[in-house]
Amino acid sequence: MIKQEIKKSYDNLLKEYTLLIIGCFITAFASNSVLKPNGLSTSGITGLSILLESVTGFNYSYIYYIFTIAILITTLLLMGKREVMKIIMLSVLYPTFLLLLQKLNIEIIIDDTFLVVVCFSVLYGIGVGIVLRLNYSYGGTDTISKIIQKKLLPFINISYIMLILDGAILILSGFILGIKVALYGLIIQFLFTKVIDYVMFGVGTKLYKHEIISEKYHEISDYIMKNLKRGVTLRTITGAYTNTEKIQLCCVCSPKESVDIKRYLSSIDKHAYVEVLPIVSVWGIGMRFKKIDED
Repeated sequence: MIKQEIKKSYDNLLKEYTLLIIGCFITAFASNSVLKPNGLSTSGITGLSILLESVTGFNYSYIYYIFTIAILITTLLLMGKREVMKIIMLSVLYPTFLLLLQKLNIEIIIDDTFLVVVCFSVLYGIGVGIVLRLNYSYGGTDTISKIIQKKLLPFINISYIMLILDGAILILSGFILGIKVALYGLIIQFLFTKVIDYVMFGVGTKLYKHEIISEKYHEISDYIMKNLKRGVTLRTITGAYTNTEKIQLCCVCSPKESVDIKRYLSSIDKHAYVEVLPIVSVWGIGMRFKKIDED
């Protein structure tokens, strides 16, 4: 029995790392072999590295390495080992793939710029979606946003800070590489975000209801309300088997926020019971909700 459990655990770990490598390679291939050879840029640390290469002439893969090492050290000092463990593997693997693809000199040149945008967005979205679905992180602007929010702006949602950082990089690309590149970068940002959603959650609903049973419901509800800016409902329920009363937490959120909740639960209460339910529509006041008087 123990050997079977060990084998199952090993198989799951092997599958996880295989998917992680595939996702990371697809992302690196999209950036190095599709985006950059066609003279385009994107947001995030990848986009910022490409911009700095155009200014300094220094290889953008090495610039990416420098950024990731700086982010790793900063995360360790300010956020602790737990946050570092989430990003350390991708911080090494992704730029390594970038350098490898540069050495192999694999480039896909397409005359139609819009086709380049679509091709990159699909590949990049698939790669990032696979990685995020496995609950890993690239340690880019998402990690920087967490640090800024925790240490400087605790009253602002992480997603808003990320939007500002990525927007600033796109604006900077407009000044350095031209307004056309910046506008294409904006389209890329929109498209690959949609692809990530599809990879992680399918092509269905874009709102999810979470029903969570945990003894740490106070901490969980505080996280959802303060960090995600979502409403929370608490209700008392009774388990039929144990006949004991427990508190159930209920909230509605987006796919990205659903992943954030899962990450938080895995760090605070691995024994929590969670039901995630797809929602067709929500009428009311809130992000992605429809006003009740809308047609």
